[in-house]
Amino acid sequence: METISIDAAKALIGKEVGVSNWRLVSQEMIDQFAAATDDHQWIHTDPDRAARETPYGGTIAHGFLSLSLLSAMVFEAVPRLDCAAMGVNFGFDRIRFLNPVKSGARVRARFELGDLKVRPSGIVEVHYDVTVEIENSLKPALTARWLTLAMPDRGGESAA
Repeated sequence: METISIDAAKALIGKEVGVSNWRLVSQEMIDQFAAATDDHQWIHTDPDRAARETPYGGTIAHGFLSLSLLSAMVFEAVPRLDCAAMGVNFGFDRIRFLNPVKSGARVRARFELGDLKVRPSGIVEVHYDVTVEIENSLKPALTARWLTLAMPDRGGESAA
């Protein structure tokens, strides 16, 4: 993956910085997420009942499953800061689930660099405005303001 400097990244604030590959959201993935989170609501895990009793024609992914895919999608789509030894999740300022992701659909993420702040510690706070698109759908699955931290190499020293 490409790396860029902080100055080059600052010049990208307000611009799209990456688009991930399309990713299949399979029923197996949904079932595994249900098992990991203990959220076995039938709209996610019972294809027959979901086909009969929902307007979706089958099961849908958990909203948090769609959100969790950002971790993989950012890695494949967005350049890394050349000063960062690692990146960590810092949270979200907002998340909106706009459209359910049906089992068997494909999704991808578009990342716009919303803001970038260098803290006195050297940690770089990066804000992404993210849209998770559903293939062949005009309405996205979700939008979010995602906050991450790019942690500088401290040679084994703890950073805060």
